[in-house]
Amino acid sequence: MKKGRKINRVRCDIQSHIIAAGYTQKEAVEACSAEYGWSDSDSNFSAKLSDQTLRYREVLELADVLGYEIVWQKRRED
Repeated sequence: MKKGRKINRVRCDIQSHIIAAGYTQKEAVEACSAEYGWSDSDSNFSAKLSDQTLRYREVLELADVLGYEIVWQKRRED
């Protein structure tokens, strides 16, 4: 998979989880701001997604606000 496609896939995956949880991106950012002290700037969040500068801690916090948890699972060997 090409790097550009992988970047876009991660951004789309995060955005789809935001939508599936019933939030707009702006609402999710505002909720993270209230809960974890994030900047409430939606454009700042969008830039982090595009630039691949979203920290793992921020992903965990976003998942928490959305009602998800990140689970690491070993891939099955075929």
